[in-house]
Amino acid sequence: MRGLQVPPPIRRLFASYPQTKTYFPHFDLHPGSAHLRSHGSKVVAAVGDAVKHIDDIASALSKLSELHAYILRVDPVNFKLLIQCFQVVLASHLQDEFTVEMQAAWDKFLTGVAIVLTEKYR
Repeated sequence: MRGLQVPPPIRRLFASYPQTKTYFPHFDLHPGSAHLRSHGSKVVAAVGDAVKHIDDIASALSKLSELHAYILRVDPVNFKLLIQCFQVVLASHLQDEFTVEMQAAWDKFLTGVAIVLTEKYR
């Protein structure tokens, strides 16, 4: 039942960088919890929206950027950490198919997403 699992980038983020959990004091952070599944799905959906609107990521993620900057006040460093987690998960799942070129493309794309999400901090 894969659909019920926490998306791997979120699992890896919380496991590798436990300090990121501080933004979720109201969440049940146990592996497989409904809170983690829900948030992980939102993160993956946001990345999907960015892919769908690759020519205008800023507009597609504007509300999400405002939420993270003004309301949640998430440390922008966490977006860089999440990028690393996404790439590790992609590399581990795709293995030999995750070429240097593919890694560079994903890094460029996800860095663009992170830049958009931190634009409102300035």
